Amino acid sequence: MTDKILIPRPSQLDQQAFVAHYGDIYEHSPWVAELAWQRGLSPAEDTPQGLAEAMGAVLREASPERQLKVIRAHPDLAGKAAVAGELTDDSTREQAGAGLDQCTPEEMARFERLNAAYKAKFGFPFVMAVKGSDRHAILAAFEARLPNDPAEERRTAIEQINRIARFRLEARLG
Repeated sequence: MTDKILIPRPSQLDQQAFVAHYGDIYEHSPWVAELAWQRGLSPAEDTPQGLAEAMGAVLREASPERQLKVIRAHPDLAGKAAVAGELTDDSTREQAGAGLDQCTPEEMARFERLNAAYKAKFGFPFVMAVKGSDRHAILAAFEARLPNDPAEERRTAIEQINRIARFRLEARLG
């Protein structure tokens, strides 16, 4: 029998405890959790969906500069950081879950080419909520999004980051 650790509901935490527990939901961007807490949390935010919506609103309403910092905090998919074992625990699990740790040499070369082309065009890494996808779907999404204009792709990246956050909150609160 395993003991289940009971975590207080998000709306019952003080700011320091809330940021300590949820500050890593957005890659290297604890300010999202700080602002979500400062806006006020109610029992509606005690569910994964409710908290994801509150935190997602913070990111959606942030300045483009702040949004770009969050986007740029994300690692390349199947990139050098993954190969070197330098990803956050969440990113490592997410990429491995999509099979990115099992790429053939040809697929790795394709990821490297697409990562480079995407960054050259947009100035930030390709971000995709990879849960439920595989490397083939991710490569197809890469190619489908490359023709986007920068504003559209920034919005898409923010939507994908909010999906990643929702998945992480579901795992943590679910």
